[in-house]
Amino acid sequence: MINNIALGVDIGGTNTAYGIVSDDGEILLEGSISTRGDNTIEGFTKRLFIEVEYKMKSLNTPVELSGIGVGAPNGNYYSGNVEYAPNLPWTGEIPVSEVFKDQFNQDAVYVTNDANASAIGEMMYGNAKGLKDFMVITLGTGLGSGIVSNGKLLYGHNGFAGEVGHMIVEPNGRLCGCERQGCLETYASATAMVRTAMDHLKNKDKDSLLRKLETINSLEITRAAEKGDELALNVFEETARYLGIGLANAVAVTNPEAIIIQGGLAKAGDLLFKPTSYYLEENLLNIYKGKVKLLGSGLKNNNAAIVGAAALVWQESKKVMA
Repeated sequence: MINNIALGVDIGGTNTAYGIVSDDGEILLEGSISTRGDNTIEGFTKRLFIEVEYKMKSLNTPVELSGIGVGAPNGNYYSGNVEYAPNLPWTGEIPVSEVFKDQFNQDAVYVTNDANASAIGEMMYGNAKGLKDFMVITLGTGLGSGIVSNGKLLYGHNGFAGEVGHMIVEPNGRLCGCERQGCLETYASATAMVRTAMDHLKNKDKDSLLRKLETINSLEITRAAEKGDELALNVFEETARYLGIGLANAVAVTNPEAIIIQGGLAKAGDLLFKPTSYYLEENLLNIYKGKVKLLGSGLKNNNAAIVGAAALVWQESKKVMA
């Protein structure tokens, strides 16, 4: 019998990743399914349950889950619901905790914002271990953020503190999924990079490897930039400029020791980190200059969201034992 393990689930706008994680942060198995394709959270959760059950058979020994941790956009730790998430296929207030409890026959189900889950993972097992004040930024379909202050995750009055991705950085700018204009995630995310690239490609005088592609995504932009493509490099520069400004604004409020950037775009390495570091430093208040570290994830294979979601279970179990 394998015990002292938890199921960590990271619900993203495009795909949902999951993993069976031990209490020391080791991922015993992992996989992913498409987030889209079901009109209801019940249908999605049933499909995930079937997938997880099938995968757990590969462990060739009985498994007893200690609990389930779920990270999702607009996941509310207090209510267990996902509420009005702009990048998910379900609308309104979605009772994720209750649906997971019913489908998995599991009482211990905990829900939080996906970036909050990543922050917990970094704090327990990654580059934020030992830090009391830091911020995690996840760059994927949107821009998520988790803020830890004095060693505690910042939830705020009703569970939604720390929405850095929805700070307005361009008044009357791009329309965001939250129905406002000019949010940071519309300029600094994988989706935003594609929008920026398309804007640049409207200039017919600019040559680029991206013109030869039928479809453009952030990975193709990264590949082009790695080959020295000027247009792709300009896309990274513009993305980093907005990200640096947004982070500098967040630093003015939270005063973190470090900012950890995760997600698919983080895999671009220096293409993203170097210009972001420059624009962050350039826009910081003088009292913060030279005092904020910009880091990548310290977790293996950048699986912070899975590990962090599972770590919710261990965090809650410690509260019960205390």
